[in-house]
Amino acid sequence: MMETQILSGKELAEEVLNRVKAKIDEMISEGYRQPGLAVLLVGEDPASKIYVSKKQDACDRVGIRSVSCRFPEDTDFETLKDAIEELNQREDVDGILVQLPLPEHLRDRTNELLYAIDPSKDVDGFHPYNVGLLSIGDERGISPCTPKGVMYMLDHYGIEVEGRNVVMVGASNIVGKPMALMLVNRMATVSICHIKTRCVRDFTKEADIVITATGVPHLVKREMVREGAVVIDVGISRVNGKVVGDVDFDGMMGHAAAVTPVPGGVGPMTVAMLMENTLECYVRRVLHG
Repeated sequence: MMETQILSGKELAEEVLNRVKAKIDEMISEGYRQPGLAVLLVGEDPASKIYVSKKQDACDRVGIRSVSCRFPEDTDFETLKDAIEELNQREDVDGILVQLPLPEHLRDRTNELLYAIDPSKDVDGFHPYNVGLLSIGDERGISPCTPKGVMYMLDHYGIEVEGRNVVMVGASNIVGKPMALMLVNRMATVSICHIKTRCVRDFTKEADIVITATGVPHLVKREMVREGAVVIDVGISRVNGKVVGDVDFDGMMGHAAAVTPVPGGVGPMTVAMLMENTLECYVRRVLHG
């Protein structure tokens, strides 16, 4: 039976956070101001509140000043857009993010709000300017946090993507599409499966690396993955009060060459990359204008 490597993101995220903190401490010791990250949260969605809390904890950890912008559930579009415009102008704010998903009445205008963010402060990497730079392989853009975290993990664990067949299960603007672009930029051969794909197994069974981000519990099972493949689970769901991923983790043991756990895999890397992106925006602004 094959020995399956568990790709933990916890220790790796700690390394990233320590490096970010060291750089911020150095900048402040040289007389520069503290970096700032603004997070807009609309409503009382429990999961969103947890995510925002984790981001704020990470800010405290590395020395980034967290600017919390909380709005009631019924906040209208114009109020949020005005708040973003104000944050765009603030010299003490280097990064801006809108916590998703937004309440139902704002869902169809999500992109308008994301596009209102100054691209140089777009720490989530969702603005068309940054997405466009990513699409042409221009590293001057800001990369979305979760795909960036996945690439960081693959590099850290020595998992080569060049020339490999990679299947991305899920085609969201947040993970699936930018993940595919990053992989193509690294010369992987990428297939994207989505809700209309007729037989996902036909693709995953032939892949060297399977990455999944659907939010469907235990969608990817042992029989869908060839022996010796690498499986990266970005999905997260709750089943009977327990946090689970898209992948049947137990079924991958002794079959996959490597697999990420949920929780403790990609999740911590997403927050760590957010801190790294905020640092990057901060350094660009204070050193290069």
